[in-house]
Formats: sequence, C-alpha cells, structure tokens
Amino acid sequence: MTTTTMTQPSAANDLDQARRDYERVTTALKYLEENWRDRPSFEDAARQAGVSPHHFHRTFARWTGTSPKRFSDALTHAFSRSLLADGASILEAALESGLSGPSRLHDLYIAQEAVTPGDAKRRGQGLTFRLGRADTPFGIGVFLIAPRGLSALAFADKGAEEAAETDLTFRYPAAEFVRDDAAAAEYAARIFAGERTPLALYGSDFQRQVWRALLAIPPGKAVAYGDIAAAIGKPSAARAVGAAVGRNPVSWLIPCHRALSSDARLTGYHWGVDRKRAMLAFESFRELHAA
Repeated sequence: MTTTTMTQPSAANDLDQARRDYERVTTALKYLEENWRDRPSFEDAARQAGVSPHHFHRTFARWTGTSPKRFSDALTHAFSRSLLADGASILEAALESGLSGPSRLHDLYIAQEAVTPGDAKRRGQGLTFRLGRADTPFGIGVFLIAPRGLSALAFADKGAEEAAETDLTFRYPAAEFVRDDAAAAEYAARIFAGERTPLALYGSDFQRQVWRALLAIPPGKAVAYGDIAAAIGKPSAARAVGAAVGRNPVSWLIPCHRALSSDARLTGYHWGVDRKRAMLAFESFRELHAA
C-alpha cells in the first residue's frame, strides 16, 4: 500500500511566497550593491524587485533587518572609510563615494558611528600607546595607555585576549603601540582599589558627552538609552546614544554596563552580557555593604 503525503495548500502558498520574496530581495541587494554610488531611490529599488514600494519595504526589512536606504548608507560608509584610511581627503572621500560634499559625508558618519569623518581619519595619528594585559575581577583586562592617562580598557575570557587587543588597536589605526604588561598591572591595581585614574579619551564631542552622562549613573543602578539621551538634552537621539555607549573605550571606569535597552534587558554589552550582569551585581553588593 502506498501512502501519499499531501502538502496543505496554505503551506505550499507560504513556501511559494517565501521563494518569490527571496528572489526579489536578492535582486534588490545586487542592484543596491552595484549602484550605491548613484544613491538609488527607494522607488528604483522596488522597481528592480518588481513589486510596489510598500510591499518592497516590508519584504526587504523582514529579510535583511534594515531598510534599503540604511543598507546603501552602510555600503557608502564602508567605502568612504577605506578611502580615508588610504589617505584620501574628506572632500575626495565624499565625492568618490557619490556624495555632494563633506557635509553629506559628515551626516553619514554621525548616523553610522556618531563620529565625524575627521575623527575617523585622524584617529590615533601621532600617538604612542602602551598596550598590556593584567588580571581583574572580571577576567583578563586589556589596557591601552596614552601619555596623559588610560585610553581604553577591555575585558576578555581566557584565550580571547588577542581578539580584545585587536579590537582596541583597530580603533586607533594610525597610532603606534608598545607592549607594557607592567604598566597594565599598575593601572589594574589602582582602578580596582578605587583610586583616581587619569583618563585620556579620544572621541567626538557627542561621544564624550554621552560618556560623561554614564559617569553620573550611580553604582549598581541602570538606566535606558532614552534616559541618557534626555539627560544630555537630546531626547530623540536614543539610537545615537546607543552607538556612543557601544564605542565607550574605557569599560568599568566609564560604566556603559549601567546602560540598558528600552525594555530594560541586559543587551548590547561589548564584552558580553554575562560580564555585564556580574559587574552590576558586584557594584550592588559593594554598595549594600558600604551603607
């Protein structure tokens, strides 16, 4: 006896719709990747996909997690960043990227990184950092020390130290680095004994404004990105605040672990959610017993 399994019509229709959506999105992605320098419009991308703009927006967002404009902006940003890294001027990078001028490139960088093209181009130029590792209460600490003070502090699990070092040094591509684990150990002892630690921060004005707001959050407490945006007088800039928090180079001392998503979840910590949870618990316990 032969048993035939019948596919339900609704399931078959769903699969057919998914296949057609996949074809449309891949067509649109290819079109945007090949034409991003011409700044194609939303309607142009929808036309290439063969659907209405409304349907295209929903389909593209569902498949990629972003909008066609943001996808094109990300391609433009990546290309312009490579030009700046290769020595192009800001004007050259703007025009080569299909933008009308430096002001458009500036807006793009603020949206993508919360830094200006000049910040991205000059980052670390003329500086010599001491780079070292030391034990901390939250795993291995990776320290980046400038002549005027601590510029970066990262945390790493065992075996991931090199990745953490690469992450920090990549932020200052034009700088020079000298190995100094002894200096890192001195900073670790000072920081976790609660002593005052001089900082040498290199970031945009907006980033430094957000980082100062983080310092105002009491130990053991946590606030949402929107609360930080309101505290600095930019209540509609929660997304940009989140980007600036993510770019905080000095973990623990500038307490980005005290920043939460809008629904109060422990998400988005660069050095791991488990470490973020441990930091908040460490602070809460210390504050409780200090009272």
